[in-house]
Amino acid sequence: MLPAEPPEAIIFDWDGTLVDCWPSIHNAMNATLEAMGHDAWTYEETLARVRKSMRNAFPEMFGDRWEEAGRIFYEHVAAHHLEGTTVLGGAEDALAAANASAPYVGVVSNKQGPLLRAEIDHLDWRGYIARAVGAGDAEEDKPAPAAMDLVLEETGIKPGAEVWYIGDTGIDMRFAEACGCTGVLIGEKAFDANELGGITYTAHFADLAAFTSVIAAHQERASRKA
Repeated sequence: MLPAEPPEAIIFDWDGTLVDCWPSIHNAMNATLEAMGHDAWTYEETLARVRKSMRNAFPEMFGDRWEEAGRIFYEHVAAHHLEGTTVLGGAEDALAAANASAPYVGVVSNKQGPLLRAEIDHLDWRGYIARAVGAGDAEEDKPAPAAMDLVLEETGIKPGAEVWYIGDTGIDMRFAEACGCTGVLIGEKAFDANELGGITYTAHFADLAAFTSVIAAHQERASRKA
């Protein structure tokens, strides 16, 4: 169950939570793997394996050549990501409901910051999202708490149970847990068997529509009490 008190902030993940950018990520990943002499991944392998930011994942994958691999990946993504950004069902309604329920709404993603903000501008969602923090913006990337500190830094809001983090993967819930925030899991993905093992999160909704319905009712109850 969600906390009884209204949230001070609602922070969303991006890819897989509000938008589907996986085709462009998959194509860029395979272009990178092939350029670096690795076998290409299936689409299902990309969905299962891509979790961390580039600066956290690529050194493990490509060793001393990780920065070269990173350039290949992001050049490919930058060329194709806007045309490949698809809004997930219920995403705009969820953002509108979040803005009605909390004084502050933001995004923390492991997508490179400039690409993330370009996608938000492309969708004309700046009116919903006060600040968007992506990979490379903070000292450390998600799941380290630095990204949450950065997205909240000008608000006076401190990470805690009154801050809800909405995401679709185990690393999102690990991030919420590391920040001491309320973790809200969205979707019915076929998680890796160990991805959610030992991670504490507060609520799970099948999709954004279910989440929106619950926070709208939550806001109505809070308004009646006021």
